[in-house]
Amino acid sequence: MAVGRNVDLARWQSVFEDLMAQVAGRFSRVEPRRRARAFVLGLLAELPRKNCWTIAEHAGDASPAGMQHLLSRASWDADQVRDDIWDFVVEHLGDQGAVLVVDETGDLKKGTCTVGVQRQYTGTAGRIENSQVAVYLVYAAAAGRAAIDRRLYIPRSWTEDPSRCRAAGIPEEVGSRPSPPWPPR
Repeated sequence: MAVGRNVDLARWQSVFEDLMAQVAGRFSRVEPRRRARAFVLGLLAELPRKNCWTIAEHAGDASPAGMQHLLSRASWDADQVRDDIWDFVVEHLGDQGAVLVVDETGDLKKGTCTVGVQRQYTGTAGRIENSQVAVYLVYAAAAGRAAIDRRLYIPRSWTEDPSRCRAAGIPEEVGSRPSPPWPPR
């Protein structure tokens, strides 16, 4: 469903609830299912910053603990949810003329403990900064667009340090993936 100024809010809510119903079975308990719904609504909200604190506040929570639990300890499989979303997108936006768009996005970070953070080029800043880089795959069709996959770029400085990867919870089978030459010429 296209997003823009002329959105039919009732239709949007109906489609959103259909999507949440499609992924509901991926959550073993009702609490993380409800929290995931609130988290997605927070991501879609016009918040000045989006992190567990601001999304939790948007959901009416007193602290980010529930959102952090959803992302780090709750029982659900992000890849299965991704597959459900892919099926949903094809069903609702399926178009022979659709294209897949790959977009790399850098998030500026402080410190060195967040997975994948190092000094690297990011278009977000337009220069080399301490950042974390993610790559997103978006399905784009005349009827609308939807993010359908994601991968965090894990730099070689991380993958060549097994103890650092273990401490951050990075699976052993994850290796460094090449990134395009940056900055762009």
